[in-house]
Amino acid sequence: MKWKKFTLTTTTEAVDLVSSMFDEIGIEGIEIEDNIPLTEAETKGMFIDILPELPPDEGIARVSFYLDPDSDADIDGMLKKVEEGLNELSMFTDLGARTIETSETEDKDWINNWKQYFKPFTVDDILIKPTWEAIPKEHKDKLLIEIDPGTAFGTGQHETTQLCIRQLKKYVTPDTLVLDVGTGSGILGITALKLGAREVFGTDLDENAIVAVMENMESNHIDPAKFKVLKGNIIDDKEVKEAAGFEKYDVVVANILADVIIPLQKEIPVHMKKGAVFITSGIINMKEEAVKQAFADNDAFELLEITYQGEWVSVTVRKK
Repeated sequence: MKWKKFTLTTTTEAVDLVSSMFDEIGIEGIEIEDNIPLTEAETKGMFIDILPELPPDEGIARVSFYLDPDSDADIDGMLKKVEEGLNELSMFTDLGARTIETSETEDKDWINNWKQYFKPFTVDDILIKPTWEAIPKEHKDKLLIEIDPGTAFGTGQHETTQLCIRQLKKYVTPDTLVLDVGTGSGILGITALKLGAREVFGTDLDENAIVAVMENMESNHIDPAKFKVLKGNIIDDKEVKEAAGFEKYDVVVANILADVIIPLQKEIPVHMKKGAVFITSGIINMKEEAVKQAFADNDAFELLEITYQGEWVSVTVRKK
């Protein structure tokens, strides 16, 4: 399907006003391109797998929107509204060049462009690669995990995922039952199965995780019966809690965020066997003490290990 793409060149200072104006006149969804690097606070507040290097910021931004030429929408009428909106904004802010370029694009252009940055990588003796890439010859003997994260989940390159993988390598055995909370693409559950785990049960708030896990299991030739995944929140959803089961798991892994792990640690012990381990990450270093304190305050757990990669932390505990 082809779309008309309209790209406005303006100043970075005007982007927020332009975005609001687009929203007010009925344009749904925009794409903003600039060379402003993310702040330290922004990078610490989110997972970022792939961060391309940017050229110097020159104060210029491009704001694009897409219109379907085959729809009933009046493109000329919409462009007239854009011009009127820009005329009004120009009285209050510097819009810079204010030029609008028109081009034609397809869905696949913005759905798949990110794939050029996702290349095979290793975590010790494990090779993780996208499904569309060949196996590098120098890594042909490594344990292979193939992942297509889709557009909604991480690639596995993030430090927190790698921290969890290294912990799974320490604790997974052929008898291990794994609970994967916030499974996403299923990369940690699939890794556990590749390491020999018996079964995995995954939960995620995003319904797209169900599809992603199924597709990635197929790519890795894993029996679907070994990895069940359910949409829902194990913290407060009774059906999810019961479906997961109680006093059942040898290993629980949660690569989420510190602010989710803190309430999660209260719920998880009822699902674990005595002596089971709980591997957590998604914890930026500024949140380390808060997570450690939450576990220290929970009589169900004892601290086993804290590991680090970059600015990220993994906390592993054992159920007493």
